[in-house]
Order: sequence, then C-alpha cells, then structure tokens
Amino acid sequence: MATLETMQFPTLVEEIAGHAVGQLAKQFGTPLYVYDAATIAERIGDLAPFDAVRFAQKACSNLAILDLVRRHGAVVDAVSAYEIRRALAAGFTVGDGTTGDDETPQIFYTADLFDRESLDLVVEYKIPVNCGSPDMIDQYGARLPGGQITLRINPGFGHGHSRKTNTGGDGSKHGIWHEQLDDCVERAKRNKLTITGLHMHIGSGTDLEHLSQVCGAMEKAAHVVGPTLRSISAGGGLPTPYREDDKRVDLAAYFDLWDATRNRLATTYGNPISLEIEPGRYLTAESGSLLAEIRAIKHMGEKLYYLVDAGFNNLARPILYGSYHPMAICHSNGERGGPTSGTVEAIIGGPLCESGDIFTQEEGGYVCTRTLPEAAVGDYLVIGCAGAYGAVMGSNYNSKPLAAEVLVENGKANLIRSRQTFDDVIRGEVIP
Repeated sequence: MATLETMQFPTLVEEIAGHAVGQLAKQFGTPLYVYDAATIAERIGDLAPFDAVRFAQKACSNLAILDLVRRHGAVVDAVSAYEIRRALAAGFTVGDGTTGDDETPQIFYTADLFDRESLDLVVEYKIPVNCGSPDMIDQYGARLPGGQITLRINPGFGHGHSRKTNTGGDGSKHGIWHEQLDDCVERAKRNKLTITGLHMHIGSGTDLEHLSQVCGAMEKAAHVVGPTLRSISAGGGLPTPYREDDKRVDLAAYFDLWDATRNRLATTYGNPISLEIEPGRYLTAESGSLLAEIRAIKHMGEKLYYLVDAGFNNLARPILYGSYHPMAICHSNGERGGPTSGTVEAIIGGPLCESGDIFTQEEGGYVCTRTLPEAAVGDYLVIGCAGAYGAVMGSNYNSKPLAAEVLVENGKANLIRSRQTFDDVIRGEVIP
C-alpha cells in the first residue's frame, strides 16, 4: 500500500514520464495530455487488499486508459450509455446478470436515473445496476424481473474538496435517501429483484475522518437489506496530493475500517461479503500532465501574466472548483537556467476570450499568482496531476479543438487520441 510520504513538486522540469518535454511538444503539438502508464498501475496496486478495484471511468475514459486499467486487473464503472459502450470497446466483458454467481461483474452501471438508451443497454447486456433512485428499481424490474441490483445510499451527510464535489446530504442529488431504504427493499421484492450490494460515496477529495464515518452508515443500511447482501462498496473520493507537502491518505487504516465492517456483516449473515472500492481520480490524476506552450508574456499594472495555448476548454478544474494544480516550466532552449535564473510571481492564463480562463485561481474566481522560474515565449508550461477530470471535461469553446492525448508505456510514447481537426469540430453541424 502507499505510504504517507510528503509530496514534492519541482517547478523546473525537462521530462514527462522519461520523455523530453520539447520533443513531445514537437512530435505531438500543444496543448497535449501525457499519461504515465506506470503511475496508473502503481495506484491500482495500492488498492490490492480490496477484493475489487472498480475504476470510475468518468475521471479519464480514453479507450487506451480503460484497456490499461483492465490489463492491470481492475474492473469498471459506467455512468452513461456511452460509457457502457466505451467499456465494451475497451475489452471489458459482461455476463448473465441473473445467474447469481460470485464473480465480480466487469461493468456496473451507476446513476441516479435511466435515460432510455442506458436502460435498453443494461437490459440487453444484463449489466448489474447500482440504483441511485427508487424509480430506477421499478424501471429496471419492469424490464428485467429476476435480475440483481445494488443500491447507492445517500447516508445523509457528505464531504469533498469543493461544495460541487460533495455527493452526500440533502444538498446532493446522488443516491437513495437513507430513510427510504425500507421502501426500496419492498420495491425490489415487488419487482422480483435481488439486492446483492450496497454502495456509498460522500464526495471527492474528502479526508479519512469523513470517509470512516461511512462505515457505520453502511453497516446500518446493510442490516435493512439483510442476508441477500454479497458485496459492499466503499465508493471513491480518495484524496490525491496536489499541493506541495500534501500527504497521502493512510490506505492501510482505511482498508482496516472497511475490512472490519464487512467481516462483521459476513459473520452476521453466514456468507462472504466482497469489499469493493471505486476510485477515479486516485488512479489517474497523478499520471497525467497537460503540456502547453507559453505564447505571450505581459504585465497588467504590477501583475505578470504567462499566457499559454491551453485554456479551460482543456482543463476546467480551476475555473469550476478553484482547483490547485502543480506547475513547472521547461525552457525550450534546453538550458536548466533558462533566460535568467530567477523566479517570479506569475498568473497563468489561457487563450480563451473569457476572464475566467485562468489556471491560477481559487474557488470563487479569486485570481492568485504562482512562484515559477522566469520564462520566455516559446518555453513550456507543464501542469501536473491533470490525469483526472481533465481531457474528459474538454470542450470546443471558442471553436478550439480537443487536445491530443499520449500514453507512455514501457518507455514508448503512443498517441491515443489525435488532436481534432476543423472538420472534426464542425462535424454534425448543418446549414439548412
């Protein structure tokens, strides 16, 4: 398991995943996402004590990333019809959801509602469903009586690194309200559905104290469901170190809490209880870097701006949540000292015609500076810990193309998504 080491992020770099920054930029262009496969494999290994590691693919759903995750033994969660299709395209398989065997399903569908296509797909492929609303139980049961479901429970409390990532409590739309669990058990019986698992997730980037509170809520909910229970899911939300001196979560302590919970339930019901965890950001955030070129440097009053060719159309977390990402400079002339050897307080902005297109901002839109080496136009900015909720949240705002993506595995940099062309951007648009 991961240790509690303190994270250190350099502000001057020459390589990403063993490849020269300048060479990556020349070969693939900028903006560019670069993922280190070894980091993802290591994070999956961190969670080996859990019976199943279920990747929340919404964090980074490129087919090559899904394939990598699958090859390293993790299974996958889907939250939409096309995420189901992505999982199938990446090689995950489906079985008969009515068989009742103990094999961990490779694909689970988790949502708070069914759109019509997702309901058709889970029925067609008999994909187990993690229901986040009472209505889902009735809709699934009407189409596939005799099937198996799990329930996502909102325990009545939540916590996360931002109010927007808090997924528990009555201010969140997610999950079945804990006081409605008895009714949902009855709904399942009426629809001849077996509740085989429970899932709780209170927020992204929360802390161990809040995560541990979920164990008690899970145990209470499990006793309402009863002996049909075969699995419990600790959900996701494991914190990722983004800032200098951030410490890793104590995974050993976290596993011990959940292991004790599932062992008590197994003893009560006389059958094994599988323990799943559902990481997204934890698996991929540290693996990814967003590489951009500095295209302009200017002063606005006393403030210094480094303006790069990547914007919030490429990485939206700062404008959405005020999220902090480590940043570093790579000098294009290859000299570690660069144009000068000093540091500056710089604001990092992008190319978009939008005041909020600033990577150095706090929640609420407050612009701040970052201490970085002095740089020149043509140098590169590397934004770290960008492998989760980065490329997947990309847009074509200002008619910008989606960035290219590269996966470095076994020393080789492989293009896993081509940069969009103009034809790609306007595809589907019609002048009547």
